[in-house]
Amino acid sequence: MADDFEMSVRKFLKQVGVTAQQELQRAAGSIGPDGPRTRTARAVITLDGSDLHHVVEAEIVLPDSNG
Repeated sequence: MADDFEMSVRKFLKQVGVTAQQELQRAAGSIGPDGPRTRTARAVITLDGSDLHHVVEAEIVLPDSNG
């Protein structure tokens, strides 16, 4: 049973990581060249049926507009 839990958590985290990276790259590309070159990224993890509300926050450095 614990193995099933571990595997499902790992699968979830892998999916979160891959999709989050894709979405952050897409969003960063849509931000114009004006303004700050760092932005706060935030992820919120919840679990239905529990009181889990875990927030992870970090500064993301946007790519140069020069490419």
